[in-house]
Amino acid sequence: MDVEGEAARILAELRALADPVRAENERRYLKSAFAHIGVPVPALRKIAVSAVKTEPARDELLCLADVLWNVTEGGRAVHEARVAAIEVLVKRVALLEPGDLAVAERFVRDSASWVYVDNLAEKVVGKMVIRYPELGAVLDAWVGDSSMWIRRTAMLALLAGVRAGEPDLERIGRFGDALLGEREFFIRKALGWVLRELSKKDAGWVTGWVEARVGAISGVTIREAVRHLPEEDAGRLLAAQRR
Repeated sequence: MDVEGEAARILAELRALADPVRAENERRYLKSAFAHIGVPVPALRKIAVSAVKTEPARDELLCLADVLWNVTEGGRAVHEARVAAIEVLVKRVALLEPGDLAVAERFVRDSASWVYVDNLAEKVVGKMVIRYPELGAVLDAWVGDSSMWIRRTAMLALLAGVRAGEPDLERIGRFGDALLGEREFFIRKALGWVLRELSKKDAGWVTGWVEARVGAISGVTIREAVRHLPEEDAGRLLAAQRR
């Protein structure tokens, strides 16, 4: 793969679809300090993953992601280039090795926004942890990290196992307890999100976990957690939390 050439092609195709109005609206919505081109995600994804339609070598994949991640315009990172970097990693996550988790960590620490963190958390970090269970120890450290986005990543990475039908109930419970007292909205939301998705497959576990902590759980978390529970259970838990 001609990494620099592919990165240039991706950027040229993205810029050919530039929509200044969309770019400004998106920048405001995300409260972003980055440069925005204004390309819808489906079109952006199609352009990005075409670069890795033929399986690249692992080092080519990592290099392409790094080049895209570091694209700047007027001294500012380019939103669509960063999303493209994530999309190529998601597409070819099976090529990544345990040591490559450091790349995902660097991207998360650079991100400071859910729009990048969430895909990295579930579709890169989470998939890597399923493939290499020993990486769960990294999540154990991340859940206590000083960076709110790294803590969110630790929690959301567990979604991959939930969706695959192999939920790590021990970590979900332990991480939930560690994050229960969080004041950060994005952490409270992440915990609720994981519980909500788990409830689709194991409503009893989620009901029991929430019920035992109903006096400590936040409104944001519980509203997400009970969304797919039986109406009677959801109503009882919400009423108890309000008391």
